[in-house]
Amino acid sequence: TPSAVQKIKELLKDKPDHVGVKVGVRTRGCNGLSYTLEYTKLKGDSDEEVVQDGVRVFIEKKAQLTLLGTEMDYVEDKLSSEFVFNNPNIKGTCGCGESFNI
Repeated sequence: TPSAVQKIKELLKDKPDHVGVKVGVRTRGCNGLSYTLEYTKLKGDSDEEVVQDGVRVFIEKKAQLTLLGTEMDYVEDKLSSEFVFNNPNIKGTCGCGESFNI
C-alpha cells in the first residue's frame, strides 16, 4: 500500500547501505507461522523482488507461495504502529494475532 511504501522509504533513509526489506515466514507461535521483516543489503539468489514506487521488497523463496497475493500495509493508531499483512491464503490465526496457518 502507499502507506507501507512511505514507511519503508522513511526507514531506509537512515540506512544507505541497505537496498530494501526482506519478507519471510518462520515457524513460530501457537498457530504455526509468523511473518519476518528485515533490512537487506542485497537480493538473495532465490528471492522474488517486488518494486513499487521505488521501494524494493524481497520475498524469501520458502515464503513465496505462502505470501502469494498478500498486501503489505502500514497502520498507525493511538496505541501502536505496525506493518500488517492482508493474506488471502490464511485459513486461521491465533487469538493474539501473532501467528497463522495456511
